[in-house]
Amino acid sequence: MGTQAGAGRGTRLLERVLAGVVAGEQPLRHVRELPQRPATSVEWPGWVPESLRASFARGGVVAPWAHQATAAEHVRAGRHVVISTGTASGKSLAYQLPVLAALGEAPKATALYLSPTKALGADQLRALTALCDPSVRPAAFDGDTPLQERDWVRAYSRWVFTNPDMLHRGILPAHAKWAQFFRRLTHVVVDECHGYRGVFGSHVALLLRRLRRVARRYGSDPVFVLASATVSQPAASATLLTGVPCVAVTEDFSPRGARTVALWEPPLLPELAGENGAPVRRTAGAETARILTDLVIEGARTLAFVRSRRGAELTALSARHALSQVDASLPDRVAAYRSGFLPEDRRALERSLADGTLLGVASTNALELGVDIAGLDAVVVAGYPGTRASFWQQAGRAGRAGDSALVIFVARDDPLDTYLVHHPEAVLDTPVEATVIDPTNPYVLAPHLACAAAELPLTEACLADFAAPRRMLDDLVADGALRRRPTGWFWTARQRPHPDVDIRGSGGDQIAVVESDSARMLGTVDFGSSFTTVHPGAVYLHQGQSYVVDDLDLESGLALVHQEDPEWTTQPRTVVDITVLSTDTTTDFTDTTTVSLGDVAVTSHVVGYLRKLPTGEVLDQIPLDLPEQTLTTRAVWYTLTSQALAATGLPKAEVPGALHAAEHAAIGLLPLFATCDRWDIGGVSTALHPDTGEATVFVHDAHPGGAGFADRAHASLTPWLTATRDAIAACECPAGCPSCVQSPKCGNGNDPLNKEGAITVLTAILTAVSAQTQAA
Repeated sequence: MGTQAGAGRGTRLLERVLAGVVAGEQPLRHVRELPQRPATSVEWPGWVPESLRASFARGGVVAPWAHQATAAEHVRAGRHVVISTGTASGKSLAYQLPVLAALGEAPKATALYLSPTKALGADQLRALTALCDPSVRPAAFDGDTPLQERDWVRAYSRWVFTNPDMLHRGILPAHAKWAQFFRRLTHVVVDECHGYRGVFGSHVALLLRRLRRVARRYGSDPVFVLASATVSQPAASATLLTGVPCVAVTEDFSPRGARTVALWEPPLLPELAGENGAPVRRTAGAETARILTDLVIEGARTLAFVRSRRGAELTALSARHALSQVDASLPDRVAAYRSGFLPEDRRALERSLADGTLLGVASTNALELGVDIAGLDAVVVAGYPGTRASFWQQAGRAGRAGDSALVIFVARDDPLDTYLVHHPEAVLDTPVEATVIDPTNPYVLAPHLACAAAELPLTEACLADFAAPRRMLDDLVADGALRRRPTGWFWTARQRPHPDVDIRGSGGDQIAVVESDSARMLGTVDFGSSFTTVHPGAVYLHQGQSYVVDDLDLESGLALVHQEDPEWTTQPRTVVDITVLSTDTTTDFTDTTTVSLGDVAVTSHVVGYLRKLPTGEVLDQIPLDLPEQTLTTRAVWYTLTSQALAATGLPKAEVPGALHAAEHAAIGLLPLFATCDRWDIGGVSTALHPDTGEATVFVHDAHPGGAGFADRAHASLTPWLTATRDAIAACECPAGCPSCVQSPKCGNGNDPLNKEGAITVLTAILTAVSAQTQAA
């Protein structure tokens, strides 16, 4: 299909969606036509056996693309490789080719495949099974693998498909049972490695170091092959993740169909007023449901990415309801997909996606990574997914296999989303980010040292592999976790430490959501978020059904619910305090402001929740009796002296609202400068903080020990705060709204807020920084 035809297909779908817009509304902010890209194919490498070429040919691959062959040659030569190219660029073949060739040449050799999600691993396993020789016996070994099958996989499979969770909990602790597998291990594939960022990425980095250590114990030194979406500095990121030097293959020679990319801002709803009378836009979820409905009616296979589990459920539910008014057969062709579903539910949805039974799917980012959903006509991205890398990964689901398609980015009522639809160059023309991980985070490193010692005694040589300071081992000895002997450090307890180490960084074990009457398990939520999502009285959605939480038992890990469809939604109210523990660096600017980076303790307490009607009207506030949570993490903070604030003309009574608004907007814009999501970070502002003695705004990582985001914010202070100020100033609302300074997760109900005061505060900070920088 040529460029014009591809663009025409995307344009026609966009016109169909625009036809459903109410007269007088104009949500479209920008349209960009991305031309098709032809493929560049090359000959098969000479070492590829004819039988393997024939297997690929049966799957429709006559010859590899140039980047696939380049990556495969590196792997063949024994180099650790990261292939960082776009969605649907055939990264799988780049590792399948050399690994299958090696397994064919050495009949007892083994390989390990790691993916961040079970859905991706299952999809890749299906594809490989159709390709490989039966003697390879590829098999899954994850949480969904029946216990009776696990012994067979361990004994006979030569290519095991698993995930970091099972590697951590089920394979490395039992490495003696896997001795034969590890002894013959030649390759480790780490798929979609750009997903390993923040605290989760730091855990996986240490997990891979533990894996290499165990492999060496059995005499193997596997080659690492990493597949990634397009990211900045892929070689450096992959090297930090694996602990071995990696070569990057980045030039993409795969074909790409033409795509029409539209930036879409939902309209204001003049008949409604939000918190404190702020103007309200139609929600991104409601707008996405309407767009999804129009595309399904048009017969376009569409995937809508929604930011939350609840949002995915509501979007699918709304689309099904609208479709029922048009054609009784269409509602059943729309579904929600999210993490937390039971395994059998996930597999059924994946099959329906693959065979085209479903036309429209509202999904969380659980379907962002790698699952081969071919033939999609459109993708709707409801809300910025946190990074440009994730945006392009989601957008790349459209137009796979060279087909043309439509991509619509629907902005949430949020500072960052609003900024992006009005500054299209920030998302369409700016290079993608580098991933941020910190394997030296003591809250992550210490537990992995304990796990490593339980697997094999630690020695002095191990410390370099983990970049672990000696004092950390001394602390573990002092705590009684390890025992020092002449030959190394040994784990002392009978119970292994692995179950207590949460590599997903969710802050504890999972909470099971169980229906009270039937004892049916509906799904799970992580411990850390259970206080705000399944507190008593919370409205919980599962597969389109609404439930109300009766009880949250933290000790037993249970949230008991009953089915009910109330007219309201719930929003938690939280009180947050912050204490400075230590300061790494403080810079004074013109004696009026300081900017600091260091460690803090954040104490949060969910004290109640609001019941709100769909219009935004608050029915009441109900108190809760839940324990406080304390988080020790990293933060960046700035202060302004009372004299500096007075010099701006900002009345003293308006200072708290100005700082609060500046904090909200800065959190909203930080994902432009660090690979984080708004929910990965938090903030606190106060007109007089006891530790600084001044008016202070804190922005902190929302993970124990930090995830690198506050450090990245500190390094990007001037462009970050400049973009924050510009976003507030450009917003058309009179006094502050969700598009500029209101936050959807504010525990204080977005009160007080002062939009103009926030601009004044940020201008004062930037002026002081600029003045001292110029003077220097």
